[in-house]
Amino acid sequence: MGSRYTSHQLSNGLFVSGRPEQPKERTPTMSSTAMPYTGGDIKKSGELGKMFDIPTDGSKSRKSGPLTSAPSRTGSFGGAGSQSGSMMPNAAPRGGYTSGPLSSGGLPTGSLKKSNSGPLNKHGEPLKKSSGPQSGGVTRQNSGSIPPVLPATGLITSGPISSGPLNSSGAPRKVSGSLDSTGSVQKHGSSIAHNPAVTTISQDDDCSFTRNFPKPILWLVILIFLMGFIAGGFILGAVHNAILLIVVVILFSAVAAIFIWNICWGERAIINFIANYPDTDLRTAKTGQYVKISGVVTCGNVPLESSFQRVPRCVYTSTRLYEYRGCGSKPANPTHRHFTWGLRSSERHVVDFYISDFQSGLRALVKSGNGARVTPFVDDSFVIDVNPENKDSSPEFMRWLGHKNLSSDDRLMSLKEGYIREGSTVSMMGVVQRDENVLMIVPPPEPLATGWQWTRCIFPASLDGIVLRWEDSSIGDVIPV
Repeated sequence: MGSRYTSHQLSNGLFVSGRPEQPKERTPTMSSTAMPYTGGDIKKSGELGKMFDIPTDGSKSRKSGPLTSAPSRTGSFGGAGSQSGSMMPNAAPRGGYTSGPLSSGGLPTGSLKKSNSGPLNKHGEPLKKSSGPQSGGVTRQNSGSIPPVLPATGLITSGPISSGPLNSSGAPRKVSGSLDSTGSVQKHGSSIAHNPAVTTISQDDDCSFTRNFPKPILWLVILIFLMGFIAGGFILGAVHNAILLIVVVILFSAVAAIFIWNICWGERAIINFIANYPDTDLRTAKTGQYVKISGVVTCGNVPLESSFQRVPRCVYTSTRLYEYRGCGSKPANPTHRHFTWGLRSSERHVVDFYISDFQSGLRALVKSGNGARVTPFVDDSFVIDVNPENKDSSPEFMRWLGHKNLSSDDRLMSLKEGYIREGSTVSMMGVVQRDENVLMIVPPPEPLATGWQWTRCIFPASLDGIVLRWEDSSIGDVIPV
């Protein structure tokens, strides 16, 4: 008996009214395979390489091998990667690329080595992603390799990224520690010699009696006494009268004694002149006034370092090597005479520095660098005497000679080093100059004459440029700054 209403049976056996639904056509889905990380190689980037007319590497295309059974989708991304080579039925699918035959447990028979392609984390290491259940101990393997100097950002840059060791993030690693002593000393000496901010003081800049005394007057005195000796000898031989010769000898002895006295005590007299010169208050000093300031010094932009003891943060350094010339020994310099000490090596440098005045409390910039004229009176802080018998007992001294390319023959040598370290108390003399509220002490246009010191039988001397005076009274004189 027919019914006007149609019905149909579902797959579970239930009868429902109505006509069965027509099967709809399923929209085809697009599948894509994961592309490997190119590692910066444009030949592996496919279409990007074709845009720049660069031949791509087509020989490394992935091909799927025969599968005995379809892999089961056990994870959210299971089967997303392509497997090359044969696979057993119980092989677990993974989201990576493996090559070569697989064993029954799904492990490749070759050695499992971690490669460096794929996305990188913030430390420059490949990300480890798990896709579904995997067998224990299996790590993801990626094809291709990345140069070890790839930065953490993955950007492709031109030229070398860096030289030397890299840290975990791909940045150059800073290596700390002591440098080679030879390279550091040579670099230190060459940098100071070629730095325009450093003033190098030569031996001719020293203030001594022999350099201050006028040479024409000296030769005139010698000529007068020579004529007196000739005249006295002639009279003694002609009339047998020795009065003139005796007078000339007495006068010559007196003048020679005064000269020797000034040679021995001339520098000490200049130091006493500097000590007795009155200090000036910078608050009332005018531009162009010659002043003397005593205070604590601090380094400027270019601090110095002593050559032998390597004392850091100095405003003045002096290292001088003297040699004694005996009978048959080589001279230390062209003017070195026998049985005297001669200067063989000299390194004296000074730079701009700041000084805080004790009286006014003001801070002034002393322009003693950049080739300025400077006359230093700085005591030696370190003295070492070396002879052929004890030269092996001072390896530091022998090493310093090697760094300076100086021979260590069987000679009597004396090394003297002095310096003005930051925090030391010094006295200096110069001319005040103000420029846009900046207080400076600059070298004077004319040398300062000390004048006659009749009570001490000292001839006048001239102090050229900025005068520096530091006395090594005690180690505690240094004030921390």
